[in-house]
Amino acid sequence: MIKSVVGRRLDDLIHRLFPFLFWRRLDPNTLTICGTLVSLAAAVAFGRGSLPLGGILILVGGFFDLVDGVVARHHGISTRFGGFLDSTLDRLVDMSLLVGISVHYAHSDDPGGVLLAGVAATASVLVSYAKARAELDGPSIDVGVLERGERVGLLAAGAILGFLTLALWVVAIGSTITVIQRFAAAHRALSHLDEDRDEERPA
Repeated sequence: MIKSVVGRRLDDLIHRLFPFLFWRRLDPNTLTICGTLVSLAAAVAFGRGSLPLGGILILVGGFFDLVDGVVARHHGISTRFGGFLDSTLDRLVDMSLLVGISVHYAHSDDPGGVLLAGVAATASVLVSYAKARAELDGPSIDVGVLERGERVGLLAAGAILGFLTLALWVVAIGSTITVIQRFAAAHRALSHLDEDRDEERPA
């Protein structure tokens, strides 16, 4: 949702707020990997019960994830592999954070929290996969009330401010709704493509 609202204006905002990123040519893939490593450290912090530290590290890792694409576009060095690397490592981070949270709840003897984190992880994977799989056949599926930016932001805020369980509930429910929205959008778009293909076939 945030991504659809901000859109390309994000590039201008990053340029204004962090001009030092563009003083020299940085490798966007290196930024992506750095952000991933910081986010994996956040997952470890969660597993060790250091929730505020985990939340702060999520924000730091998210900064790298936010600017890598902007840097690539600024220097005209966007690549298909860069997009692949970014998307793949995003999935690694998503799952690692929720695994770390699950470990935290397990250590706290809270099976309900472990289950909730598992539901959130499953729904989060499906949100991303539904979009990627549909777009293999052409249509762009950008609908959804809760995309990755919102999910990560909620986890960070919940960990820092002390409402992680509530944040997980929002992530689990919002992601499930987003999956349903994307399934419906994919059904409509792919059905139209199938109809167009059938109309083009010779009688």
